[in-house]
Amino acid sequence: MAKAYLKIDIETGKENDVKTALKKVTGVKSADFVTGLHDLVATVEAKSYEEITTKTLAEIRKIKGIKKTVTDFAFEWA
Repeated sequence: MAKAYLKIDIETGKENDVKTALKKVTGVKSADFVTGLHDLVATVEAKSYEEITTKTLAEIRKIKGIKKTVTDFAFEWA
């Protein structure tokens, strides 16, 4: 299972629309507003990192109101 955290910057006034749209994207497990440099952090899971990159992120970046995304892939240490 591949996992990533997306830090998302949102246009002012579009916060709730973006969060609602994110929750409809396959693979998005959570979407939470946060304080700090970014507006929202989403947790994404898929079968592979390639699937996150080619399918899930492509779908997320089409959501109106998203200005920027920063993706941090999560890895397990054995």
